[in-house]
Formats: sequence, C-alpha cells, structure tokens
Amino acid sequence: MKKLEASFFDRIPCEVARDLLGKVIFRLYEGIWLKAQIIETESYYLHEKGSHASLGYTEKRKALFMPAGTIYMYYARGGDSLNMSCHGEGNAVLIKSGYPHGDDAAMIRMMKKLNPFKSDGRERETEKLCSGQTLLCRSLALKVPQYDAKTFDESFFMADTGYTPAETAQAARLGIPEGRDEHLLYRYIDVKYMNFCTKPLKTP
Repeated sequence: MKKLEASFFDRIPCEVARDLLGKVIFRLYEGIWLKAQIIETESYYLHEKGSHASLGYTEKRKALFMPAGTIYMYYARGGDSLNMSCHGEGNAVLIKSGYPHGDDAAMIRMMKKLNPFKSDGRERETEKLCSGQTLLCRSLALKVPQYDAKTFDESFFMADTGYTPAETAQAARLGIPEGRDEHLLYRYIDVKYMNFCTKPLKTP
C-alpha cells in the first residue's frame, strides 16, 4: 500500500480524476478503519462554469485556491461532499462514489450504523453504502467542519493498494444546470462497478 502524497494531486483535474479510480479512502473512526474504493469521480476547472471556483474566491471556497492535495468539503443537499484541490488555482476533483473495500465485518457494521437507511426506510445494501457523494461521506464519517481546508493525516488518507480498473468510462457530470458547461465529459467511472455509482451512465 502506498499513500497518495500531495504530488499525486498536483496535476490537471482530468488526470487526477481518472487516476483516482481504484484508489482507496482510509478513515479511522472510533477505533475502526473504514475503507472505500473510489469508483466514480468528477473533475472541475476554474475556467468552466460548472465549478464552484468559477463563482469566485470566498472564505468557504478557499480550499480550492490552496495547494494541490488540500481537502475541499462542502454541503450538497444537506450532506457532506469530499473534493481534492488539484494543479492550478480553483481546480479540483469531486469524489462521487465508492465501494466498501474488504469484507471486515466490524467495518461494515460501523458503516451501516453511520448510514443505515434509505429514504423509504429500508436498510441500505452493503454494496451501495457509498453510492453517491453524500452517502460516501456519511459512511466514512467525513464532516465539513473537521476536514475542510485541511490535508490528510494519520486517521484519514487515500492510498494505492495495487488495483487498476480494467476499463473506465467518461460521461457528462451529474447535476450541472443548463448553460453551465453541462456537456463536458468530466465524469469518470470504473466500469466494473458502474452499477454502484450515483446514477447509470448518460450521454450529453
């Protein structure tokens, strides 16, 4: 296992977003390592209208303008979302979805405790505990106040565990309003896990 250093993120967002597929997020919470393999990402640039940074610098968005490898977290529909700053001010990658890494029973129990139910009251399936940016953060106990504008530490980091996707796909990003560069193919998916991503693939 090799931890990702800041230099990994010091590249253009499209490269980082693609290369993050298959990497694993490690989060130590209440004595248990919670782990999710990244299966879906989105890249964002300062110069395109779909990005937060295109709206300008604010204190809340300062992490986007900090050195590559800085954590940028924000609230999306009331839930926490995880991003990493990349090369160039305002550029970043959103971690869109993950897949529980390993079959450790204690880890799965904790993730289900953190993220127990669907909106209809049914228990969330193990495979879909991290199927979406806010579900990912909920299952890994990642919170905006704790990690926004910070860097990785001993209890939260990403690592290369040796897995490389056999096939990846690109598509238009999700939730981008019309007229804000919604056509750009900046969404990246590990095809092996596409059924556990936020939504099925779509074409612009």
